[in-house]
Amino acid sequence: MIRDHTRPSAARSALRHTMTHQRHEPEYELPAQVARAQELMRQDRIDGWLVHDFRGSSHVLARLVPASGKTTRRAALWVPASGEPELLCSVLDRPSFAGAIGRGLREQAYIGWDQYRAWLASRLRGGVRVAMEYSPGAALPAVSLADAGTVELVRAMGAEVASSADLIQAAVAVWSDDAVAAHRQASAHTAEIMDSAWRLIRERTAGPAPIDEAAVARHIRGEFDRRGLETPDGPIVAVNAHAGDPHYDTPATGSAPIGRGDWVLIDLWARRPGNVNIFSDITWVGFVGREAPAQQREVFGAVQRARDAALALARRSWHAGTPVAGHALDDAARAELVSAGLGEFVRHRTGHSLSPGPLVHGAGMNLDNLETHDTRRMLPRTGFTIEPGAYLPQFGVRLEIDVYVDPAAGPTVTSCLQTEIVPLA
Repeated sequence: MIRDHTRPSAARSALRHTMTHQRHEPEYELPAQVARAQELMRQDRIDGWLVHDFRGSSHVLARLVPASGKTTRRAALWVPASGEPELLCSVLDRPSFAGAIGRGLREQAYIGWDQYRAWLASRLRGGVRVAMEYSPGAALPAVSLADAGTVELVRAMGAEVASSADLIQAAVAVWSDDAVAAHRQASAHTAEIMDSAWRLIRERTAGPAPIDEAAVARHIRGEFDRRGLETPDGPIVAVNAHAGDPHYDTPATGSAPIGRGDWVLIDLWARRPGNVNIFSDITWVGFVGREAPAQQREVFGAVQRARDAALALARRSWHAGTPVAGHALDDAARAELVSAGLGEFVRHRTGHSLSPGPLVHGAGMNLDNLETHDTRRMLPRTGFTIEPGAYLPQFGVRLEIDVYVDPAAGPTVTSCLQTEIVPLA
């Protein structure tokens, strides 16, 4: 799924109730999060991690030290490569952080800006190498959260600033064992729901009753609700030229009819309720007939090879013990599309992170060397989608799978995987 979930969706109001199930939020996770980050910091020779926030500007601080209420002043979390982390917050905001204090976290309150700077200087002296939510050259907007002035201040105190991109992954993008199990349950459901959507199209296009994109989308949402899954929006049900639009938003009314000879793309995503859990996010394509035309078969084959090339590189790298970054996985997939003469029809990166949290697009590595140059490494216990696509004026093909980096087995496909165009006749 490649759509930006922050933009309005025609279907969102119909789905809002599915996101109001009782939440089963995580226990206080900071000690485990810090331990994972510190292990990586020592490997990468980083002396400390400075997480800066102003009025909720950093989702990273919110994930590490969630505030119980609104904050109005600057806050900073210092995580040394070894030892206990420390939070600096305004005396005005201290009550909002009270629940975290003393649970693997020390705290100091400040009143004036001079106290804030003195606290920073005491931790940054001696030319330390400090990680921040900063991306050299703004290559990764997703981690460019620290403002330029704060980075300048830290450098002026003598510190060398490095990116915290991989530390964020290690701290907040890791899947727990329970999350892995819940994701597999959700993936079993999404596979069955995808099958049921194709079955509905097949039955309705063979009979007198009409069917359109919106009817299929309603069926999918109904299945999510019936099975106790939640989703913020979607799904995408796109026919013919609509499938050639990666950001197509299936309208609730007035959608395109589905009939004989039509090409259909379905992209759906859902999870077990709660931000601790991971979305199952899949995309398949089908043709209302016995066999799709040659051009559609050729594009499908190229996209399938692109998907499989990224997966193969991830697995080879894991088993060879060689680090691989998101940009390399994206390149592996797109090379197949370019080789097939489809380079001009690529519109987006190859995949996005899947992680705990409120968003379908997670906080870890994306498979991207197109929209951004993603230098984040594929880390154990993280996950991502592989979803290359080619979008022609008449139709589009996107094939999406979910991958979990099992700490023992390496990159493992956790979702259903399409190997042929679904015949809908």
